[in-house]
Amino acid sequence: MDYWYPESRPRRQFTMIMDTNKCIACQSCTIACKGTWTWGKGQEYMLWNNIETKPFGYYPTGWDVNVLDLLGRQEWNGDTYAGETLFEAAPPGEYVLGWAPEEADWNYPNIGEDEPTGSADDTPYIEDTPHSMMWMYYLQRICNHCTYPACVAACPRDAIYKRPEDGVVLVDQERCRGYQECLTACPYKKTMFNLETRVSEKCIGCYPKLEQGLQTQCTTACIGRLRLTNYLSRPEDADPRKPADFLVHVKKIALPLYPQLGLEPNVYYIPPVHVPVPHLTQLFGPGVERAIALYRRAKDDPELLGLLMLFGSTERIFETFDVKDGVARGYDESGAEIVAVPLREPAFVRPFEFATTAAGEPATGYRHNT
Repeated sequence: MDYWYPESRPRRQFTMIMDTNKCIACQSCTIACKGTWTWGKGQEYMLWNNIETKPFGYYPTGWDVNVLDLLGRQEWNGDTYAGETLFEAAPPGEYVLGWAPEEADWNYPNIGEDEPTGSADDTPYIEDTPHSMMWMYYLQRICNHCTYPACVAACPRDAIYKRPEDGVVLVDQERCRGYQECLTACPYKKTMFNLETRVSEKCIGCYPKLEQGLQTQCTTACIGRLRLTNYLSRPEDADPRKPADFLVHVKKIALPLYPQLGLEPNVYYIPPVHVPVPHLTQLFGPGVERAIALYRRAKDDPELLGLLMLFGSTERIFETFDVKDGVARGYDESGAEIVAVPLREPAFVRPFEFATTAAGEPATGYRHNT
């Protein structure tokens, strides 16, 4: 595809893997991010991390349906995208095909929350899927720290750049003049404008934590253990011992959000297993059915199951992993073990003679609290 700058991939690429099947929309990640990064003046409306109920949730309103409408119908040729990207579809004189939200579009971050779609039939039970025709799911969103960022391409001041050491996309606020071209260009609407400082701001990938070998705030705050902060290799350099490489390049169970837009986002999603495939294909591209099938068989794949169980198990970024003797282990850059999680939790049954009543007397029968 056409892009305004030559390919310049970082030495290693910050990435995040999201298992959508584990999310309960508790917003712990959103609050963790908000309380850390966007508590100042002009940032009141900013949610660098947000959770949307799909298919009716948006922040800002209509962020994805608007850009899909602009791009129009495009085609896939098998696993290869045969249509135009946002860069190729840009009108004359523009760098990216984009749109700018109205101020009111940012006012309803919980629009569509917990609203399902479809209609429930009279079937009293569902054999294969938990929700039959009635479905919804939660989509976790941060800046995608894209390989081909639209914000970088559109900025006339070169104020947005991609860090060579980890691929995190940042705004140089001293260079920014508030033209908001980045906001118009970003199809995911994860570049925002501070009305007080008059400059753009965005998710910074918690890079102060990354530099200490720690996972992001949203990752460590997640009570569902659905996120993994990691680093992704180029496809040709994929290493199955590295968590992100294993999920994205080897198993291909984690998929990018709207790959047809052409930005190569570096946040990847394990798709929800109960949502209609055509809807998921529009979001994540071809490969959805294969990813869902792999996820359903995870219990029979010790490596995949072990890695999924390592999600949220440590605040530290583990560079490699393995699964041996029923235990999944994560290792740091030097190969030292930093976390170990059993695939099956051990069960301990107390002998009956140790059961007592509230008064401390030997129990004569089982109750739920003895």
